[in-house]
Amino acid sequence: MANILVVDDELGIRDLLSEILNDEGHNVELAENAAQARTARGRSRPDLVLLDIWMPDTDGVTLLKEWSIGGLLTMPVIMMSGHATIDTAVEATKIGAQAFLEKPITLQKLLKAVEAGLARSHPRKPVVALVPAPADLAVDAAMTGGLALPAVADQGPQGCQSFELDKPLRDARDEFEKSYFEFHLAKEGGSMTRVAEKTGLERTHLYRKLKQLGVDLSRGKRSAA
Repeated sequence: MANILVVDDELGIRDLLSEILNDEGHNVELAENAAQARTARGRSRPDLVLLDIWMPDTDGVTLLKEWSIGGLLTMPVIMMSGHATIDTAVEATKIGAQAFLEKPITLQKLLKAVEAGLARSHPRKPVVALVPAPADLAVDAAMTGGLALPAVADQGPQGCQSFELDKPLRDARDEFEKSYFEFHLAKEGGSMTRVAEKTGLERTHLYRKLKQLGVDLSRGKRSAA
């Protein structure tokens, strides 16, 4: 994964972004002002920087300009602010910022911006593997444009899960939900952030639900190792 530097004078923002990005498997370094950001930039050479605009000593736009003039803007920088004007965002983009995130930052926008920034920092050629379908296309293969779908067994450890229906509804529902979450944990490599996004649940609610169902939270990470 990537080394990401988060620069923000608000402790709550730093902790939140650090938790999310760590959960995604990234290495995160934190700085609460421009002075710490300069030191971290020189020491760790981050792959991407999340930079707050309004800070007490030197604002983010000034620091961005300093890096640009000094030839140090060698990594994608995403600006963040809850009070910046459109002119400020445009100025930062002209200097070299890749994107601008308005606070409060949503999980989806953060992950998309980070993914786009890292793709720019480390571009990769897309690899597309097409599996030709047999002459007599199955219905589901025909619906996917003539490409054969992967076997159910390839869709995760719960791909062939069966359920006993001759039991109370509550028990059957709990059994299904446990298998459902175990499948997504394994598929996402144990990332609670991505499982929350895929299932449409808040992280706090998700943790509580998994604990209630007795789901082994380490199972997904072991499967990905």
